[in-house]
Amino acid sequence: MRTLHTEPYLDQCARWPASGRHILAQADADTIVVYQAFAPSIGSAAAEADCFCGSGFSLDRMSWIKPNFLWMMYRSGWATKASQEAVLAIWLARTAFDTILATAVPSSFDPARYADHAAWSAAVASSDVRLQWDPDHAPSGARVERRAIQLGLRGATLASYACKWIVEIQDITSQVRAMRAALETGGETALACPREDVYPTMAGL
Repeated sequence: MRTLHTEPYLDQCARWPASGRHILAQADADTIVVYQAFAPSIGSAAAEADCFCGSGFSLDRMSWIKPNFLWMMYRSGWATKASQEAVLAIWLARTAFDTILATAVPSSFDPARYADHAAWSAAVASSDVRLQWDPDHAPSGARVERRAIQLGLRGATLASYACKWIVEIQDITSQVRAMRAALETGGETALACPREDVYPTMAGL
């Protein structure tokens, strides 16, 4: 079983960029950790199988992955929102993640990347990956200046992600609950969360 390394939140916050678009993630030479949250039945089946095939996971709609733990906590309400009570840490092959990034198309028109809306629309139609830069959030849920990435997968890319590219899945819901409890009783000083650093990305992402 792989280890999800943690570090005090305030120590990490001190070294993270305060603004701009950055992928914060836990990664090594071979894998990167991404997060998803599901209903407990899907989460437990996926963690047991180390993949999403046969877990009740739908391949017929877009599924979003997030490498930033605190962004996942914001979206799931620290594992309290309906159908997001099970939080999964997913060790994804780094080569697969880089392929996902390379084929990603922004979910809104970006004039720095596309000559016009028609070119962007054509790219959207031909790509299986959507990219969104959303406001990142502090553990309290407060918005910060930095932007966090989430990636929507569909079609053949989603099928490869779900059944081929995953190295390991862990249900970390119990850890998330413990972190939430520490935050509620001791504030940010008491919070240790998954260690993340800036992930290198291609220019223009």
